[in-house]
Formats: sequence, structure tokens, C-alpha cells
Amino acid sequence: MKMISACLLGIRCAWSGDERYKNEQALELFQTERLLPVCPEQLGGLATPRPPQEIQGGTGDDVLGGKARVFNSAGTDVTDAFIKGAREVLKIALLSDISVFIGKSGSPACGCGQIYDGSFAGRTVKGDGVAAALLRRNGIKLISEEDL
Repeated sequence: MKMISACLLGIRCAWSGDERYKNEQALELFQTERLLPVCPEQLGGLATPRPPQEIQGGTGDDVLGGKARVFNSAGTDVTDAFIKGAREVLKIALLSDISVFIGKSGSPACGCGQIYDGSFAGRTVKGDGVAAALLRRNGIKLISEEDL
């Protein structure tokens, strides 16, 4: 079974609280395969809607290693919520025998291979979000929505 960022299926869990990230390829895949939708940010205790968030000083791996932090656009440190959400997603993945995670591109939680750089200026850098990095560390294959 595969796990997917819930926002890609149109579930209103993204920071904005709307359906803007709904992905047609993900919806088509949902018709033929079992996909388990998750939102690490909500599982970490963050509300919807919420201010945009980005990793500052590195990638999801760096956050997990204590070398970087996650901040929202108002300047609030939300790192603990991101780590909590990542751990909850990993628990679900292990309980559900997940082998693949399909993540929202650019997301500080779910981004696979590319995330925003922490400047809130729309620039990206190579790397994974916090939850995606934890899943990768535990042997789960990551696929970006862009690679569907």
C-alpha cells in the first residue's frame, strides 16, 4: 500500500485550508490503488488554516538532526510540531506496511527531493521535508507528486 499527502486528494488540510493542491494524477491513482492519506502538519497538532511554514537552515534531515528549525511566516518556531507529526506518520506507515510515500512538492513536511528554502520568497532547494526525511530513513520510497 502507498501513503500520500492528503492535500493531493483535495482534503482541506494544507496551510491555506483550501483545495489548491488537489492533483489530478493523484486522484486518478486513488481510483485504482489503495492510498492512505495523511497530513503530518495536522498530526503534529497544527491548525488549518495556518501561516505558511518553511525550514530554515537546512532540510528535513537537518531538522531531525537538530541542525535546522521550521518557522512559520509570522516567525513562530513550529519545529516540535513538525517532528511530532513526522513521528506519527511513521507510526501509521509502519502499522500499515507502507512501502511508498507520495509527497506534496515543496512542502516542509512532505516535500520529496525539493523544499522551499526558508526565505518565504518562493525559492526552492534540494532536500526532503521533515516527515518525508523520516520515512526515507526508515526504508520507505519517496515519490514527488510531480513524478506521478
